[in-house]
Parts: sequence; C-alpha cells; structure tokens
Amino acid sequence: MSKDYIIEIKDVHKTFDSKEVHNGVTLSVERGENITILGGSGSGKSVLVKEIIGIIKPDSGQILIDGEDIVPMNESQLLEVRKKMGMLFQGSALFDSLTVGENIAYPLVEHCECPESEIEGVVAKNLELVGLKGIEDKMPHDLSGGMQKRVALARAIAMDPEILLYDEPTTGLDPPNTNRINEIIKDLKEKICATGVIITHDVASAFEISDRIAFFCNGKIVFTGSVEEARHTDIKELDDFIHGRLMEEGETRLGA
Repeated sequence: MSKDYIIEIKDVHKTFDSKEVHNGVTLSVERGENITILGGSGSGKSVLVKEIIGIIKPDSGQILIDGEDIVPMNESQLLEVRKKMGMLFQGSALFDSLTVGENIAYPLVEHCECPESEIEGVVAKNLELVGLKGIEDKMPHDLSGGMQKRVALARAIAMDPEILLYDEPTTGLDPPNTNRINEIIKDLKEKICATGVIITHDVASAFEISDRIAFFCNGKIVFTGSVEEARHTDIKELDDFIHGRLMEEGETRLGA
C-alpha cells in the first residue's frame, strides 16, 4: 500500500546572499504523524517551515501540500492552502491588546463567516483542550510564559487545521511547562488528527513526542527514521548532535 503523504518536499534549493541554506532538501511527511526536524542553529530548519507555509519561496524544487505544488502559487492561492495549517510561533506571538478569547478567535474572525456563538464555542473548546478552561477574559500579560504558549496553541488549532507547525515549542520553558506542552502536542495529534511538523533543539522532547525524526546537516536532510533509529544511528553528525544536546539539556534541567 502506498503511503499517504500530506507534505512532500522535493529537491529544494535556497540561497541567501550567496550562502546556501538548502542544497537539495527532500522530505515526505505522512498524514497524521508527528515528525520532528533536528539540526544545529542556522542549519535551515526554520527556513523550511517558512517554505512550507509559502512565506519564502525556494530557488528550485517542489513543495507539495496535499499533492499541490505551492511554489508557483500566488498569494491568494497560498491563502487557501494556509487555511489547512496552524502555526505555533517560537515567541507565541499573541496580540497584547486583545484578550485571550479574542486572540484565539482572531483566525476565525478574519477568515470565516461564523456566528459569534459558534466562535465563542470554538474558543471555549480549544482552551479546554490546552488545559486553560475559562480564561477568555484575561490579557496575555497576565499569563506566564507557559500559559501564553498554550493560548497560542489554542489559537493555532482554531481553524481545525490538517497540519500543525511548531517552531521551538518548548524554548524558554521550565521542565514542568515543557512536559505540559509535550503532552498537549501528543494529545492534539490524537484529538484533532492533525499532522505535526516540529522544529526544535530539545532532543529529549523530540524523542517523547515524535513518530519520526529528521536531521538537517550541510543543507540537506541526511536522516529520517524512528526515535529508536535516531538513538542508535551510525551517522556521526546526528549522533554527536543528539549526545551533545542531551548533555546540555540535562545540565540545564538539573540547574548546573
């Protein structure tokens, strides 16, 4: 049986100011899986996410979302494709002047002609999904960093997306909030059946939340496989990255 790929990245090249960021990136993402993309700073992970949502266009190659190549699409065509996606930004990116409820409702107000009662229902349901029931009237500045991240996740799923993109979802969070976000990411895969593409430096979290791991090195994806295959890889660059990051993360979490 052929696999059902919701995202297919084929031989993508991208250069910025003569610096080659992507040198033939190829990656297929199966519908319904959580795949985490690892790699060092500046390896091209975040650029890849921006290419998937069409903010950045590659110099060559294809990016297929549900079988459609988005590279040649214009902005109005891309807007329709983006409705299939939700994005959790690294800094949460909540609107300071809007309440929690208004932040979560924002995509629906902008892109749907839903009655207000329906929007209120979605907001309430999504807050409950992320464990923050009943805080619609609070302002972002009243919340901790972990709570802001969860509100941002509730907003990311407002349009019932098929694809969820997570940019460093646990950066800056303490261990309890990191664990909470990881649990939510796993829950969302089951509860809303969304495909997750996660960009992170947090190897311990990646091992917990992922069905598969992909590794960026020298402008390419040089490894894709299960968590167990990543743990026991014979690719030196990946092995060094994993063990180096796990050591750093262990020291940080122990307060060293």
